[in-house]
Amino acid sequence: MKKIIVIPDSFKGSLSSLEVCNAIEEGILKVFKNAKIKKIPVADGGEGTVDSILYATGGKIKKVKVKNPLGETVEAKYGIIDNN
Repeated sequence: MKKIIVIPDSFKGSLSSLEVCNAIEEGILKVFKNAKIKKIPVADGGEGTVDSILYATGGKIKKVKVKNPLGETVEAKYGIIDNN
């Protein structure tokens, strides 16, 4: 059995690092049907950092309605890590 670690950053503006992990995993499994794959999405502090942290810690995204600087209602999101 092949053991493979996949650790990509995001593809800015097109795929998050988790989406890149999933795409790479899909390709690997087409070639190595029984591969054991460990996915570790990473980020360099910019786009995708919150998603990477939440994936690694089992956290969740929360969505709320907020006002933007023009007073318009928009949807915002933030991450929650429940570590008791």
